[in-house]
Amino acid sequence: MFIQTEATPNPETWKFLPGCGVMTKGTANFARPEEAMRSPLALRLFEIDGVAGVFLGHDFITVTKMPDHEWETMKPFILGSIMDHFASGALVMTADSADADAGEGAEDEVVAQIKDLLDTRVRPAVAQDGGDIVFHGFEDGIVYLHMQGACAGCPSSTATLKHGIENMLKYYVPEIVEVRSV
Repeated sequence: MFIQTEATPNPETWKFLPGCGVMTKGTANFARPEEAMRSPLALRLFEIDGVAGVFLGHDFITVTKMPDHEWETMKPFILGSIMDHFASGALVMTADSADADAGEGAEDEVVAQIKDLLDTRVRPAVAQDGGDIVFHGFEDGIVYLHMQGACAGCPSSTATLKHGIENMLKYYVPEIVEVRSV
């Protein structure tokens, strides 16, 4: 198994591409080991000294390190853990894992349009950088979004959110006045 690695705009986060599917549906974000109980892969990665977060995407794994650790020391252990996990045939997730969008139930037309724009224009772009963006709601002209993976804590995420995503959404959906991170 050959695993490609990519730096992300967030210096504390690297993207690992194992060359096979990781998540069959949705994404999974784990900020602490206690949150990773449903993912044997994430638990295995949290066993590595210095791992601060794990994000699982469709075909990639994003690992965030603690600031006082170095990638040069950690990457071989991360690569080995990912290789061992996939070679063992173990499941990535033991339970239904897709992060659910907030606001279940009937959607109005504006919310449906926002979600469609996020899915078709925003999510593919942030996935390239090893992250994801999750819709949390729309109220009084304000869209609430949550950045995950490499995008969470990235120095440029605020600019991406305010200037890129907000401007694009406002262009297509005039009812939007602002985008906020949750």
